[in-house]
Amino acid sequence: MKRVVFSGAATTIADIAAIARENALIEVEPDVYGRLEMARVILDRAAASGQQIYGLNTGLGANLKTPVTDGIAAFQQQLVRGRGMGVGPSMQRDVTRAVLAARLAMLSVGGSGISPAVFNDLLALLNKQIHPVLPSIGSIGAGDLVLLSALAQTLIGEGEAEYMGTVHPSARALKMAGLEPASLGPKDGLSLLNASAVSVGQGALVAADATLLLELQRRAVAMSFEALGGNPQILTPAIQRARPAAGQVEEAEKLLALLDGSSLFETKTAIQDALSLRCVASIQGALAHTLETTTGAVEIELNSAADNPLVIIDEERVLSTGNFHTPSLALAFETLGLAIAQTALASAARFIQITGSGRHGLPRYLSPVGGASAGFVPLQKTVAALAGAIRHKANPVLLDFLAVSEGVEDHATQTPLAVAKCAEIVDLWRQLVACEMLAAAQAMDLRPEHRCGKGARLGCDSVRTISPGLETDRALGADVSALAESLRRL
Repeated sequence: MKRVVFSGAATTIADIAAIARENALIEVEPDVYGRLEMARVILDRAAASGQQIYGLNTGLGANLKTPVTDGIAAFQQQLVRGRGMGVGPSMQRDVTRAVLAARLAMLSVGGSGISPAVFNDLLALLNKQIHPVLPSIGSIGAGDLVLLSALAQTLIGEGEAEYMGTVHPSARALKMAGLEPASLGPKDGLSLLNASAVSVGQGALVAADATLLLELQRRAVAMSFEALGGNPQILTPAIQRARPAAGQVEEAEKLLALLDGSSLFETKTAIQDALSLRCVASIQGALAHTLETTTGAVEIELNSAADNPLVIIDEERVLSTGNFHTPSLALAFETLGLAIAQTALASAARFIQITGSGRHGLPRYLSPVGGASAGFVPLQKTVAALAGAIRHKANPVLLDFLAVSEGVEDHATQTPLAVAKCAEIVDLWRQLVACEMLAAAQAMDLRPEHRCGKGARLGCDSVRTISPGLETDRALGADVSALAESLRRL
């Protein structure tokens, strides 16, 4: 079984995806436990000195000025229960695992002051595949406390959790896996809750999915070049160097490689193609650049101590912070959604070009039989609907918040919502890529005399393992869905 090692540094989105989707086991380097133990000593010493420590001996939010003097350990249980206000559909299994993995990675940095025993309890949840039932609505991006409350509840034997494919009361799930409920010490409850693990965990999966899908989009573009008899000279390196916009040079190189061996380089082509083909290197280069930025933003969070309060081990003190706030992460995913939308709309435009009325020397609507055959043209409506949904979801949400907690929390980032809608954009985009590939493969089949580049031919062959060529009118919706699902699994 695959293993991922947490060291408090260098955790990647690929690590989170492996834990979430391949059930990779997590191992923890010994140095992590050294930092956890030292942070705990510093935290306990600060509390014993009489220092006011948020969430340990004070209330939270608007209750900041309310002291907690009796039952400090019991207060952590109260804190966990009192934040269980999430609603909405439960998160999918892979997202739940990603959330747990993200929180564990962040705790490994060592700034939370969490008890090593509770850290181990969280580790055991993942490695034993016990998955708290996490609601999806309840965070505005100022930490994901309300959503993470369900995680902490399962850890102490409350709430519900999925185990072996069935949802049980958490206490029963723990017992079935041979585990005992965690015993929370001072600040342990807050350490589990006061972080952006939902945003970061799901964000890691979105970034991983978008990275894979961009590779497949490139393959679809190569197929569209072949289908439309596009002019590959537009990808000439000198053109890209003349205006080296973000990602453009590298994107053109990758597309040229996919067209290697194509007879397009030997035949007469149009001087200029439609913009969705002619400008594809700059469109997708911008996405590649944005995706790199977004991945970096997620990995900063995975390898950082974003706790409030924060135990600063090197200085042996505890200070309140705003590190749980994630405006840069929200902005990264809003930008990623817009960059994907640009790329997806270009894909939709190429589909319309390929399936148009006898364009580019292709049979009308890509129908071999002609006459009254509808061919691919009804699928244009589906493509338009997908494009419309993507445009709608690309509208920013990071400024949509209200002041809460009696004005103490008067700013928010809406990062979980920005990430969630970006995940939906990726799913819609995947279906558009499937539509483009399906149409391009049909067009390539209708050009038997044309020699395709190796990357485009590979794309066409992969389509044909899922969907046979269209000979007479038939329903293509199932073919699109099957192809899109195959693109998810690659």
